[in-house]
Order: sequence, then structure tokens, then C-alpha cells
Amino acid sequence: MTVRLTLALALGATAAAAQSLEQRVAAAPNGEVRFAYAPRDGVCGNGRNVIFWDCHSGDCRRSMRHDYSGGEGKDSRDCCEPGPVRVTLAVRRGAVTRVRVAVGGAARQDAGRLTDLGTVAARDAARYLLGLARQPQAGEDAIFPATLADSVVVWPDLVRLARDSGLPADTRRQAVFWLGQAAEAVATRELDALTGDDDIDRDVKEAAVFALSQRPRDEGVPVLLRVARDNRDPAVRRKAIFWLAQLDDPRAVALFEELLTHSSHPNR
Repeated sequence: MTVRLTLALALGATAAAAQSLEQRVAAAPNGEVRFAYAPRDGVCGNGRNVIFWDCHSGDCRRSMRHDYSGGEGKDSRDCCEPGPVRVTLAVRRGAVTRVRVAVGGAARQDAGRLTDLGTVAARDAARYLLGLARQPQAGEDAIFPATLADSVVVWPDLVRLARDSGLPADTRRQAVFWLGQAAEAVATRELDALTGDDDIDRDVKEAAVFALSQRPRDEGVPVLLRVARDNRDPAVRRKAIFWLAQLDDPRAVALFEELLTHSSHPNR
């Protein structure tokens, strides 16, 4: 009996390991499902409601504060623990209805129903979350935690999400925003393509313009200048001019002078 029990437990563990993260979440009972994974370099958090990224030598360029607590840590912007990333999903009948994320700290101890899947591979986590982004509920909230995963290039998936007209506008705007935050310079080229694509909705193009304004200036400003001059949609041109005006860049001043000069002398 002992041998049979041991064999059964071993087979059960093997079967669980063979399941994808999506299958494991779908099989969980109603309640919350949690898993953790390694963050990419430069990501840290206070274990609860603040996440930092683009951190180097103690200086963090970006941060986000949530209105919920996702773990047990210090409620302070001064605390910055380098992982892990902890994602908590609200699950009902196999469907995810809410996504929460925290970085660092200890796993929160819940009194309610919680299925803890433990630590998963960062690549598996990112793949699952990017798939979840296409779901009607909570999809837009799955994008940010996917961008935090270690050693995973997510920008091609973000481009596909941004271009998918079948997705909710909020999800597409989130994809464009995080595309703009991507470390790879190629993100700027993809954002440029989005602004000029006639098949892309105006609000998504405007989100791409904003994302360009968040890129390093040597990457984003030349594209914004071109959009402000040449884009066929007047609303998109105006949006590019607006964000250029926030950057205090001499190239933007030169463009404004050029536009105003031409408007004053239309026959020139």
C-alpha cells in the first residue's frame, strides 16, 4: 500500500509539472491563485503597493503605485527589494477576473481560499500573462507584470496587442504605453509605424505618440517631429506637438518656429 501511495504521489507530481501555467490556473478552485517569478534587472518593489523599474546604482527612473496591497512589506517608497514578482489572480470558474502584482516582500497570508502555485519560470509567466491580456476581463492589467519578467523580450507581443482591433481600447493603449517603456530601441520604430498606420484607431495612435514622448530623447523626439510635420491625421499631429512642447527640446522649438512662420506666410 505504501509503495502504491508513493507511486501515485509521484505520478501526480509529474502530471502537475507537465501542465502549463494556464492549465494550472484554470484548474484552481474559485478564489485567488498566486505565483511568483524572477524580475528583470532594474526592477524592485516595497512588497506591497509600489514597484520601481529602470533602477541603476540606487536611482530609479520609473515607478508605479497601486491602490491595493499585494504582499507583506513596507508601505514606503524608500524600500526597494529586488524580487520576486508576485502575481495574484482572482479566479472564478476557471476565468481570471482580476490581476494584482507586487515585487519584493513576503507572500501575503490570506485567510480566504488561496491556491499558491509557487515559483514559476519567468518565461512561462510572461507567456501566460500576455495570453491573459487577450481575455475580456482583467486583460489590460496583465500587461505590466509581463514586462517585469526576467530575460524575456515582450515588445513583439506588445506590438501585436496594440494592432489587434478586436481587443478593448484600454488593453491596446496599455500595450502601446508599455511598448514605449521597453528598453529596446526598436520599440521606437514600432511606435513610429503605429502612428502612420491607417488601420489603427486614432486613440491608439495618440497613445503611441505619448509613448514616444517617454522614450529617450534621441530616439523619441525625431519621430515626434516627423509625426508633427507629416502625419495625415490633424488630431495626431496636434498630440505630437503637445508632447513636444512638454520636452523643452530645442528641436521642438525650431519646429514650432517653422510651423508658425509658414502659417504667417502661407504663400511662401
